[in-house]
Amino acid sequence: MSPSPQNVLGGKARRFFTWFTPPGNAKLFRTVRVVPVIHWRSTYLSKTRVLIADDNLRLLEYVRDFLSADCCEVVGLVGDGQAAVVAAAQLRPDVVVLDLCMPVLNGIEAAKRMQEANPSIRIVFLTVEKDPDTCRTALEAGACGYVLKPSLATDLIPAIRLAKDGRRFVSLGCE
Repeated sequence: MSPSPQNVLGGKARRFFTWFTPPGNAKLFRTVRVVPVIHWRSTYLSKTRVLIADDNLRLLEYVRDFLSADCCEVVGLVGDGQAAVVAAAQLRPDVVVLDLCMPVLNGIEAAKRMQEANPSIRIVFLTVEKDPDTCRTALEAGACGYVLKPSLATDLIPAIRLAKDGRRFVSLGCE
């Protein structure tokens, strides 16, 4: 019988507040959660912090709900590439899930800027583009993953897990 987290941690907890305020001071969301105090970090116990960037609001909400139910803490949702760069600098996510085609700044340019600002950030592209040249360009821009939107349900979580470990994932059909 394994000890419960309550016994291991002595019942102590801290309250953390997470929010993102984009330029213009319009709050997008606010999350309050109670997190146990842990003096060591394990990749199995901690959730992966993810920022999602896509210009399709319905897809943003679907991906947020899908990832939140499994392995990830979604720290932000943005609708264009420039907002993704700003949010990544402020929120410091472990992994950024980016669409290739977004307004203001496309996904590849946004990925390059994120990599320049924070070389340890991991990027997974979520797109409909099956073209092998586009996939190659995205991976050369620093991406760890390339997931096709029709394969989202089976490929996105493994891609995020591999990206967090610094390994690559490419959906079938775009090699």
